[in-house]
Amino acid sequence: MSSALPQPLPHITRLHAYTPGLQPAETGWTKLNTNECPYPPSPRVAEAVMRELGADGASLRLYPNPAGAALRETIAAHHGCGLAAANVCVGNGSDDILNLLIRAYCSAASPLAHTVPSYSLYPVLVAIENGRCEGIPFERDMRLPVEKLAACDAPIIFLTSPNAPTGVGFANADIERILAAYRGLLVVDEAYALFARENAVPLLARHPNLVVVRTLSKAYALAGIRIGYALAHPEIIGVLDRVRDSYNTSRLSQAAAIAAINDRAYYDAVVEKINRTRDHWQAAWSARGWFTYPSQTNFIFTEPKNARGESGPAVAKSVYDWLVAHKILVRYFPSHPLTAGFLRISVGTEAEMALLDNTLQAWLKNA
Repeated sequence: MSSALPQPLPHITRLHAYTPGLQPAETGWTKLNTNECPYPPSPRVAEAVMRELGADGASLRLYPNPAGAALRETIAAHHGCGLAAANVCVGNGSDDILNLLIRAYCSAASPLAHTVPSYSLYPVLVAIENGRCEGIPFERDMRLPVEKLAACDAPIIFLTSPNAPTGVGFANADIERILAAYRGLLVVDEAYALFARENAVPLLARHPNLVVVRTLSKAYALAGIRIGYALAHPEIIGVLDRVRDSYNTSRLSQAAAIAAINDRAYYDAVVEKINRTRDHWQAAWSARGWFTYPSQTNFIFTEPKNARGESGPAVAKSVYDWLVAHKILVRYFPSHPLTAGFLRISVGTEAEMALLDNTLQAWLKNA
């Protein structure tokens, strides 16, 4: 920055911003890098947005309901489990909710703990608040380190379940073992819960120190709408409401989210189709000899091998570059030893996955 301009705070100067997956501007790409839903949202979503917009768009001159009251009620009713609107906070995507939690509970003196590897946004959000992170590492087998998490003295823990980027899911029994011993706030980030065998929502009734975070960006095909939410004890929701922006979700986003959540049959069919495609290719790549974690998400984390049976970071980078050259985007995470030899591949349509595999087989012949 120019020395003539005011300088940002020192911790902002040192900040390394989050790097999202590539979003190409031009057409012709097969995009399997950001875990977006490959299918459109429920038709009810567009209908609800048009109703809210009205014939002349006059509703847009008015602020949205600041609390998202109707959406909170819809979310509580959707989950049941004794939840009410007072147990729900809505945000501009789940990233907004994570940011609110860090703003309220994390500082240099009160660090945030999170498992490693996991969602790489966590340390960025902490750094923005000039806070401090503590990593709790996974081993390659991706078994949940229950004892380490339960004994953690950080006041707040973020646990991505199912895990990103590996896709491995964690049992409620293990999460409850952590909750029984841990005295801080356990945030279970369930961005991929609809694709998983279990979710932590039923544990809320027994554990007031649990927060469950959800998003409508994945299974609900609403990444462009930006709606996420937290489920928690009313006292925790009250804290989040004190630190959030008054109008953090728009009129159109609230209307779209309500319509999507109320069309359960449509999304049950979408999730079933994605899981079926995921399981097919997970089995196929495993049979090829590529180590592939059992996924409970809408993506697959696989360790490619070349024709000589070699794997590792150089092989993964070779595959990634080959795919980019053929206009196919996946995700490569070179910065951690556990992830550097793998690729994360979002589950696309059946046609997209077939194209991807044909391109992978071409790489095997040419690598």
